Amino acid sequence: MGRSAQRPPNLAPMIAVVVVRGGALPSGGDETVAECGGRAIVVGSGTALAVEALAGIATELTLLELEHFQPAAWAAALQPLVQHEPAVVMPGSPDGRDLAPRLASLLHRPLFAGAVTVTAHRVELARKGGTEIHIANPGPEFVATLQPGVRGVVPAASWPAVVVTHAEVPLRASGPAVDAAVLAVLPPDPATIDLAEAPRIVGGGAGLDRPERMEQLSRIGGHLGASMGATRVITDRGWVPHERQIGTTGVVVDPRLYVAFGVSGAVQHTSGLGNPDHIISVNTDGHCPMMQLADLAIVSDANATLDHLERLLADESLA
Repeated sequence: MGRSAQRPPNLAPMIAVVVVRGGALPSGGDETVAECGGRAIVVGSGTALAVEALAGIATELTLLELEHFQPAAWAAALQPLVQHEPAVVMPGSPDGRDLAPRLASLLHRPLFAGAVTVTAHRVELARKGGTEIHIANPGPEFVATLQPGVRGVVPAASWPAVVVTHAEVPLRASGPAVDAAVLAVLPPDPATIDLAEAPRIVGGGAGLDRPERMEQLSRIGGHLGASMGATRVITDRGWVPHERQIGTTGVVVDPRLYVAFGVSGAVQHTSGLGNPDHIISVNTDGHCPMMQLADLAIVSDANATLDHLERLLADESLA
């Protein structure tokens, strides 16, 4: 369950900086705005579209319309907008992780990366794959990144009108920092995309009978435009690397679609799933937690289902 979007009382204000592309919020963008009590600078392309996406969460938005992500130049453009803000928080999305250290350097402030909770006077940081939480007293001014999926947010049904202002800041070089020349932007590959950013995920659990099932799951995911993930049992077996592990001790995700094959639904796994729009679960145990969470629960052997599904997809591709 997500926490309230309200700013905690008696704390100095924080401000979020959220990078958007084509108006689409990154993973964790809404959570970061909520963590900052609704105050945010939205920077990137299609910023006006993000206002609607933040309804019930944002209270004060500054829109800075910029094209073609350039973290060094964007950090320089943002510096005058945030230099008087004590605490600047960004989502731990790829763009946020790229921009945050550059902005912290320009502001001469410490950077607290991988936070699970941020207030003006206390930052809790996940370390060692989420198995340890370190408490930091950040001082009066700092920059932090908030891990996507750890906070959650429920938009308020009744919320004051959002105050929207538009900023115009010219791009300029920032000292010796330069941006790489972009030769081409390729569409994301489901096989290699960061699980935290994947919109669709097919996951395998203890109900799968052999290592080759994970390769099969990857092939099926390729047909569906989905990334392959796994439970801790699978990574402990050595069938897939740790970066494919979904859960609070692995990667916290927030896909639109999650299809689970042979996943029982241990709490550390389900707690790291975010809030998928749709969950499909295939398991022989119709009463396991994953089946109870599913929008569509299929009581069947996951291995046989994978074989049949792969045949169907192969026939479809040949048609």
